[in-house]
Amino acid sequence: MSAMVHVSWKRWGARTGAWVLLLALVAPLAAAAGSGPYVGHDIRPGVGVTRMVWLSEYHPPLRGTPGDTPVYILEGSQPGSTVFVAGGTHGNEIAGVMAATVLVEKAVVTQGRLIVIPRANNSASTYAEVEYGDPEWIWLVTPSGPRAFRYGARRTHPDHHGTPDPAVYVHPKGSTFEGYEIRNLDRVHPGRPDGTLTEQVSYAMVELIRRENVHVAFDLHEAGPTSRLANMLISHPKGLEIGALALLNLELEGISMKLEHSSEDFRGLSHREWGDETDAYAYLIETPNPGQAPDRMNPDVVGDPEAPLWKRVGTQLATIRSVLEAFTMADPSFAFEYTAPDYADLEARGLGAHLN
Repeated sequence: MSAMVHVSWKRWGARTGAWVLLLALVAPLAAAAGSGPYVGHDIRPGVGVTRMVWLSEYHPPLRGTPGDTPVYILEGSQPGSTVFVAGGTHGNEIAGVMAATVLVEKAVVTQGRLIVIPRANNSASTYAEVEYGDPEWIWLVTPSGPRAFRYGARRTHPDHHGTPDPAVYVHPKGSTFEGYEIRNLDRVHPGRPDGTLTEQVSYAMVELIRRENVHVAFDLHEAGPTSRLANMLISHPKGLEIGALALLNLELEGISMKLEHSSEDFRGLSHREWGDETDAYAYLIETPNPGQAPDRMNPDVVGDPEAPLWKRVGTQLATIRSVLEAFTMADPSFAFEYTAPDYADLEARGLGAHLN
């Protein structure tokens, strides 16, 4: 399952060229409009993508808003289980965004379905927290030349939220947070159909997981290099044993990850609410991003010597693969096969080489 799929430029170039042209034409219009979906991301679907829909398919009020975002579906020739991967819940946790992008551009599914959202909180990808010296864009050299990817922010853009942040945000299940966390997608799950933009994005994602009968769901994140969350897999309690098996196998490959189960007392997080509200086994992956350090100033989020972007993306992809392999071993009802770049591929050739 960790084998690399090689796709030539000629094979996909014509279709991808059309995507790039469409984005080039539409992005300025969306930026001028200010209220519509932000579509300026340079994501070039690979041959494994069989169709694309918008998140608003699962909650129509999102249509035409900055919360709407592309959903890429990769379907195998054989029926099987459905896997869901979300990157960009926090727009500045770039390894999750890029791991999801690698799957869209390079994964091929032979059995089952893979559903990927690279920019889960689309609004958060429209601006950067420049007061910390965060970059607005990162650049990667790819087989098709240099490509730019948006380095976003942690929360929904205040202008898209519609109302001022409250003094305190009280989650419907009782947890309390600072008021600005009402714009944090990973504090408002499972969302509300008539709530804020962020809550409606969450609601649509949960509806997707329900309607598509997702078996395993991943939310890709990053934490500060010194945070206890760095290099951690957080599992809903019902998937904890499979998570432990996955990390044992990763350790044999030389990749060390910690395991934690989601707390019943800390509400609103994907790994807790997706697991409680749907039949899916829910996991959240954290890697160490220098751009998440509390004392950061002008962080190198791509080439940091201790935590380069390729390594963080490779760790995310390897952890997804290891969890799915553990399901294959432990759960007779789980049937999913795919190929995609893995840690060793990125270590050998870098991240850009595994994009279109």
